[in-house]
Amino acid sequence: MAEWTQTRDAYGQALLELGSRRPEVVVLDADLYKSTRTVFFRDAYPERFIDIGISEADMVSTAAGMASCGLIPYANSFAMFVTGVCYMPIRTQIAYPSLPVKLIGSSSGLTQGPDGASHQSLEDISLMRSLPNMVVLSPADDLETRQATWAIADWPGPVYMRLGRYPVPRLFDEGYCFEIGKAVTLREGSDVAIFSTGHMSCKALDAAELLARDRIEARVVNVSTIKPLDEAVVREAAQEAALLVSVEEHSIIGGLGSAIAECVSGLALSGAPTPPPLLRLGVRDAFGESGLADELLEKHRLTGALIAEDVRSALR
Repeated sequence: MAEWTQTRDAYGQALLELGSRRPEVVVLDADLYKSTRTVFFRDAYPERFIDIGISEADMVSTAAGMASCGLIPYANSFAMFVTGVCYMPIRTQIAYPSLPVKLIGSSSGLTQGPDGASHQSLEDISLMRSLPNMVVLSPADDLETRQATWAIADWPGPVYMRLGRYPVPRLFDEGYCFEIGKAVTLREGSDVAIFSTGHMSCKALDAAELLARDRIEARVVNVSTIKPLDEAVVREAAQEAALLVSVEEHSIIGGLGSAIAECVSGLALSGAPTPPPLLRLGVRDAFGESGLADELLEKHRLTGALIAEDVRSALR
């Protein structure tokens, strides 16, 4: 049986390990250190931890100043706050000068749950993906999160990494090697290509299992780096599959589905064969609402069974 965990837990442990080896790593939080799991780092390295309070924009500005002095700051809050409240200082003080600040958005997406629309980030990927110089990550399980936490420390520019509190199964083994900018095929198949990210990669695998019962073989590609997108993998799938599908716990506007659509739309212009249609699954131009995580995923058709149902309908 697969081990289940939350990506925010894996991040907290990885950050603690990183701190023991990289004295230039500093951590900032906006009064949510227990939820973001930076409490582990706080307790071990209090001299390198700043709780800025409920002042997210100040946190981002402080992190920019620390990065300009040679430190590697990890700035943490809920995904909705660190991207929405802080968009302008991120744009002007971090992305524009391309400073190596690592922005970590915890409790992302619908599965933030009962806190409702004010706390459910369905636009964060769109906001960060549109910024020049910004890398956007959304790891799928604990192992990928741990490796990504380490990898971004060495990335020379800004990074936004999206994490969650929704429990997900371990999808990778200990031999897995995360690399920024590389998508990974979790399951082979030539009829349909399902591109998923974050919490949705396990749901995409569930859907592929159900589709296989109908002799529909689905390739499942985990896209943990949404920007820069692994366009080579998208192009390869577009040459084989009859249908491309994107699955994300985010608005279908501006997120993973939009990134794939932008890539695919350029294929026809380049003289390549006409690409297959793209089915974008996610939240369809709506705000979130209060509810249990699984109830919300059911409502927005982001369960394995409902993803498989929508794929069958599209193929028909």
